[in-house]
Amino acid sequence: MAERHIVIIGGGFTGTALAIHLARQGAAGLTVTVIEPRAQLGQGVAYSTQDPAHRINVQASRMQLCAAQEGDFERWYRASAAYQNDAASRWQDGKLYPQRAQFGAYVAEQFAEAARLQVRLVHVQDRAVALREGQILTAAGRAYRADEVVLAISHPPPALPRLVQQALVEHPGLIANPWLPQALAKVGSEDRVAIIGSGLTMADVVASLQLQGHRGPITAFSRRGQLPRNNVSGDYDARPLDYRHMPATARGWLRRVRQEVAQAAEEGVPWQLVLDDIRFHGQQIWQQMALKEQRRFLRHLRPWWDVHRYRIAPQVSKALEEGQHSGQLRVLAARLVAANSEGAEIALRLQPRKGTATTLVVDKLIVTTGPAHGSLLSSDSLLGQLAAEGLIQADPLGLGILVDARSQTLNRSGTANPHLHVVGPAARGRFGELMGLPQVAEHAEALAEKLLNTSPPVPRCCPSLHASR
Repeated sequence: MAERHIVIIGGGFTGTALAIHLARQGAAGLTVTVIEPRAQLGQGVAYSTQDPAHRINVQASRMQLCAAQEGDFERWYRASAAYQNDAASRWQDGKLYPQRAQFGAYVAEQFAEAARLQVRLVHVQDRAVALREGQILTAAGRAYRADEVVLAISHPPPALPRLVQQALVEHPGLIANPWLPQALAKVGSEDRVAIIGSGLTMADVVASLQLQGHRGPITAFSRRGQLPRNNVSGDYDARPLDYRHMPATARGWLRRVRQEVAQAAEEGVPWQLVLDDIRFHGQQIWQQMALKEQRRFLRHLRPWWDVHRYRIAPQVSKALEEGQHSGQLRVLAARLVAANSEGAEIALRLQPRKGTATTLVVDKLIVTTGPAHGSLLSSDSLLGQLAAEGLIQADPLGLGILVDARSQTLNRSGTANPHLHVVGPAARGRFGELMGLPQVAEHAEALAEKLLNTSPPVPRCCPSLHASR
């Protein structure tokens, strides 16, 4: 059998899941190399955290690499020492919400097991910086010939708001990336804290500060002041919707969702089940909408979808509730209109959605606005090189990389590069719902099948990948 080499750039959950599926579906003669600078695969931003306050956002039974392994992570976790030592992972309804690092360890173990199959799996602890003449070049100066390259780079670093960048970039009280190890260690127990953003990362920061004994006031603010919603408590049967006649507009879907939620309430069914079914069909819904309707959704409805779709673990929700109840935590609907350094302090001018502007003086400012997906192509050396040469381009919605229905990148001329693919969240402009773990796992499994079952001829429009063959 002819030797074949697939190189995956990025070894977070997305890239590692793809490698595992390639190993499970592939045969002898195939080598899969994952280039990832972290020492352990399967972690990425979400699952590399060692903070015990950071928990998976859905119950363990719904975390899986594929449908055939439903419940496998929960069984693995229940059999681990971590389960015995973390009584808080079990919520009142019996569902498990382990610390995120546990899922990262589980995925790494799945990779190790897959590496014992016929396909050769290799983890190169390095960073890819360029693609030249069919070879991936790394920061350490190594080169890897590739028959296929898959980009699994999903989440660029967060970007500082313009006013913060201008006034506070060198201020010692600014915590620009709370995901960095020990980022919150410099927050004193009595420090006054402001948090830009009120989503999932903000919730994690508040839970972490509470766990480390922080007692000072916390003010979180965002334009709408909306918090992530809770997961449903208890067991319910699924509530499927009828998708035979789907609205064609964002407004039509808003009306439909409201009707379904109201009907579910009359049936005694929580709204979460309605949103879960819509999320399950999210790619189908997204792809039947025109581009202008997708833009309308992102502009007007995305913030509301996010807080209902991306829910938080009950342990984290409890931390938010306790903080608000005690008065330690305030959540404001406001935007930042000015920022100034006043010695060791930071002065923020906030304009509420209603009322007059106020000044907030704090000791620490934490940015939790999330990854800057709109600048993905300029956040990474390899992606920057590919974009500069016209081999890839941003999708028209600014969510990631433009791809076709086969996850092949489209070059500057709009022609598919059949040997250069994207897997995971960076392809969601084309596919829609690709941020939740189940959908990412399904996408990785489907792409593995495409890569193994097709071997298109090398086109003239994409010579750089295979010029050396």
